[in-house]
Amino acid sequence: MFISFFTSMGGISGAFLLLPFQMSVLNYTAPSVSGTNHVFNIVAIPSGVYRYIREGRMAWPLTWVVVAGTLPGVFLGYYVRVLYLPDPRAFKFFVGCVLFYIGTRLLKEILIRNKKSSASKALEEKFKARMNEIRQQQASTIVAGLSAEAVVKTIAVSLKEIEYEFWGERFSFNTMGMFILALVVGIIGGAYGIGGGSIIAPFCVAVFHLPVYTIAGAALMGTFITSVAGALFFSIIPAAGGVSAMPDWPLGILFGIGGFVGMYLGARFQKYVPQKFIKLMLGVVIVFLAIRYIVQYF
Repeated sequence: MFISFFTSMGGISGAFLLLPFQMSVLNYTAPSVSGTNHVFNIVAIPSGVYRYIREGRMAWPLTWVVVAGTLPGVFLGYYVRVLYLPDPRAFKFFVGCVLFYIGTRLLKEILIRNKKSSASKALEEKFKARMNEIRQQQASTIVAGLSAEAVVKTIAVSLKEIEYEFWGERFSFNTMGMFILALVVGIIGGAYGIGGGSIIAPFCVAVFHLPVYTIAGAALMGTFITSVAGALFFSIIPAAGGVSAMPDWPLGILFGIGGFVGMYLGARFQKYVPQKFIKLMLGVVIVFLAIRYIVQYF
């Protein structure tokens, strides 16, 4: 619940933090640990997705592009995990490399301010102005950090580019570029047991310069759908060499119950939190875990 509360603000389920906990604390290092993470996502994510849809911050075109790319990638990722990464030591190194790349991309986006798009800068200024407006109101009055106008509105959808509007600012991304990225991420996410959304979210922010408020719901939805496929792959398709890949469903569901509550609250309170804080928080935690696992390999 605690992990998902914070990570869901950035469009990440928290599965990437549960995996190190299972491996280091629970000593659960079998390939099936990845499938267990998929079970967690299936149970936990719907509450956060529901909240983002209800508040109008779900970018549907982005969601379906992410799903179209990550879904086949999860299938390939399953084979990467059970055929080439069954050794816990090698898998930890793999996890560390993935996390390190995610974390550094997030931190780079924060530190190199001149790389931000003009629309992103304008959005941050609007958020600051809105928060100053809130502080001037009565302390007993509960108001949202984002304006009521801060909802996602699709402008144009094509194979070349997708454009949408959020809070008076327009954002766009290359459709095929996002699809190819999602496919590669799906392979990594499928092997890692995170569905791919937790890697897609930082890329959307750091590479495509899309605001966190608009990509969080899409990333979670993509993770949910691909995790359903991932859990089925790990449950049905037999692993090589007699290694068990069947997810620990009771453990995954138990984690998921906590995540269900945490994601709902995280999505609910995201509107009060500046983008910079969300990205900094995720970046620091991810880089710390990445360094830990890379060092353990050597």
